[in-house]
Amino acid sequence: MSVFQHPEFDRHESVHFMHDTDTGLQAIIAIHSTALGPAAGGCRRWAYVDSAAALTDALRLARGMTYKNAVAGLNFGGGKAVILAADSAPKSPALFQAFGRAVESLGGRYVTAEDVGCTVDDMRSVAAVTRYVSGLPKGAAGAGGDPSPLTALGVFLGIRAAAKTRLGVDSLQDLRIAVQGVGNVGLNLCRLLHKAGARLLVADVNREHLARIASELPVTQLAPHELLFSDVEILAPCALGNVLTSQTIPHIKAKIIAGAANNQLATEQDGARLAARDILYAPDYVINAGGIINVAHEYFGNSSEEKVVAEVEKIPLRLDAIFAESRQSGEPTNIIADRMARRIVAASKKKD
Repeated sequence: MSVFQHPEFDRHESVHFMHDTDTGLQAIIAIHSTALGPAAGGCRRWAYVDSAAALTDALRLARGMTYKNAVAGLNFGGGKAVILAADSAPKSPALFQAFGRAVESLGGRYVTAEDVGCTVDDMRSVAAVTRYVSGLPKGAAGAGGDPSPLTALGVFLGIRAAAKTRLGVDSLQDLRIAVQGVGNVGLNLCRLLHKAGARLLVADVNREHLARIASELPVTQLAPHELLFSDVEILAPCALGNVLTSQTIPHIKAKIIAGAANNQLATEQDGARLAARDILYAPDYVINAGGIINVAHEYFGNSSEEKVVAEVEKIPLRLDAIFAESRQSGEPTNIIADRMARRIVAASKKKD
């Protein structure tokens, strides 16, 4: 099967398979759209089952970045990079410099930053060989740095908006919230939720993440498969995607799903399955846009942390509009968000 027949191929502008012999780098860079600007999206390093799984992830994530950047009002198109983690290609500055050279070869059509499995230091290695990178250490009072705290802030604000819509409450005090994945984003989100008075249940496959959060916050730890079906008001998926499926949705007890993970729905139809069970779904790329907002302000310059936060604080307003239209039309929230994003991209193409 060619890329063009792949079920996740959605008129992507280009897909690049990158290899570096010296470091063993194997990476895929998918560019979905440059209608609104250079295709921007983070670099994910993950131990995929095989290259086919990596391609599926790259294609889905790139399209999601087009939608995310469009709805957030950014001058970015959508793209994504995945690095296939392997023992033969250990994580190193040389590996990320090789990846940086791959980014540079695209001449600015793709802008990268850190995502799952990558850090600010990794992006510094990338920046040694290309300027098409963001998520670097920030200067005094400027935008930049690790985008995960801004992603967490946007998700937190979105959870509050969803709680008001679905539960009719203005406070998260004593609400039971299950956070699946407590890496950088999940940990920062839990800090905000704890401060707001929520009761936290957490799960993660990484024991170091669990030990870190347990040393800092009062949390109840569950196994990942138990957490998904726990008796809570809100479920916040903050790990990898494809957790909301035809098999899992019938057993979910939460009334709200609002988290940072990308591609939480396994298929478009799963949004309708959630709606049929009266579970309010905050479309992932709308609620988790805080990080890319920070990346955009850093990349285009002349910004500040205050300006970034002000833009992140608009996330609940966008969710409120989607929730309101869903109530009025009866359509699932993911369908409404997708249509909104496609309309923005199409309008930009008409201007050109």
